[in-house]
Amino acid sequence: MTEVKPLVLDVDGTFLKTDMLFECFWAGLGTDPLATLRATVRHFNSPARLKAELVGIAPIRVDLLPVNPAVADLALQSRMAGREVVLASASDRSLVERVAGEYGLSEQVFASDGNVNLKGPAKAAALVEAYGERGFDYAGDSSADLPVWEQAENALVVGRMATARSLSATGQNVVEFSGGWKWQALLKALRPHQWVKNVLLFLAMIAAHRFDLETLIPILWGIVAFSSAASSIYIVNDLLDLEADRLHPTKRNRPFASGDVPIFVGMAAFLSLALLAIGIAAALNWAFLGVVLLYMGTSLAYSLRLKRMRWVDIATLAGLYTIRVIAGAAAAAVDVSIYMLIFIFPIFVTLGCVKRLTELTLATSDEPLPGRGYSRRDRSDLLNVAGLGTFGAVLIFFLYSISDQGRELYPTTWILWVAMIPMAWWLIRMVLLGWFGKQDYDPIVFAMRDKFGIGILMITLSLMFWAAGLWAQWFGM
Repeated sequence: MTEVKPLVLDVDGTFLKTDMLFECFWAGLGTDPLATLRATVRHFNSPARLKAELVGIAPIRVDLLPVNPAVADLALQSRMAGREVVLASASDRSLVERVAGEYGLSEQVFASDGNVNLKGPAKAAALVEAYGERGFDYAGDSSADLPVWEQAENALVVGRMATARSLSATGQNVVEFSGGWKWQALLKALRPHQWVKNVLLFLAMIAAHRFDLETLIPILWGIVAFSSAASSIYIVNDLLDLEADRLHPTKRNRPFASGDVPIFVGMAAFLSLALLAIGIAAALNWAFLGVVLLYMGTSLAYSLRLKRMRWVDIATLAGLYTIRVIAGAAAAAVDVSIYMLIFIFPIFVTLGCVKRLTELTLATSDEPLPGRGYSRRDRSDLLNVAGLGTFGAVLIFFLYSISDQGRELYPTTWILWVAMIPMAWWLIRMVLLGWFGKQDYDPIVFAMRDKFGIGILMITLSLMFWAAGLWAQWFGM
């Protein structure tokens, strides 16, 4: 009877739709960024040692890692047929053994051990020593697997059509499996729907009544820069939140958490977008560059640590929204009133509370939100803080209306007081929608899609224009 040859599977990018080295790196950045960066610099030229060090800094949950369904199904069918299924990976042995145990694969694994990086020729040599030439079938996804495929009886190629064709041309038996990633998935990771938040850059222009192209064009360029900067940080945030997202009912479908886009592609996209944002900012003016760098630095601090700190995260979110308003003023060299900044900050505190209220209302259990410091018992406190933010915003708006600057820009003060009614209505409505879970997970994005809410805001803005005398100036009313 002919002996059945083992099926050997690469892990990163083949059995799994991710790379465990990058998983450990980003888990380490989220857990202990300084230790992770030190290990990366110290062992950059020693991959095997680097992998072992990163595993020690932040162990990852292999049961949550996304699996390639076609390869996983092949492994299951092979096991049911009595065939040995072996993992062979350049990842650290401790992780590979855990993956094998999680999916009931062979206890025999081939992996890096802290000294030898089991990749390419080293992996081929180890497998030939164990099974002999043509003594195994091998599934892989990288050009680094070419030496292994050359020694295998059958080459199973995941997501590399050109490699599969070149192997077939040499007479190798080749089986192709789907794989790779799509640009649409990467675009989703950039969260273009979030760019709508950058309409906040227009607020300084509107408040200063500067409706001219000289003011508008630099703000439009500023929006491009902030959109690029924001998308770069969204990528970092997603990479730091991989485990938390995989535990979330909807966020588990995000491109990096689901494995639809490789982590290294996300890292390249982050770098490209960050450089684009900084380049545009520097071309506008130094003040705007400073604001962009402040935004990116604060966002990184939020992603790394602040978002896990109760109440600090809400204050930081409010600060990030406020920075967008300052950015609009810096881009167009428009003076921004201190009253305006004091006014909008409690509004954004309210919306930050609404964001957490929505998440807690839509949560499926009483456990703390993954990666956050809140649970359902905090809903009342969040509601109270949102109420204080609403009251504070309306009070500051009233004080502004009777200030010298307010009277100068808005001569008809009583109309400005009337505008406080729809303003308060909009804020209270947003809080209630969050309390009852009637929003999505971002109140600013929701507000830009909420037709009824937009109508309330337009009434508020119209009354403010009336109080400023702009309708009479523009239309002779």
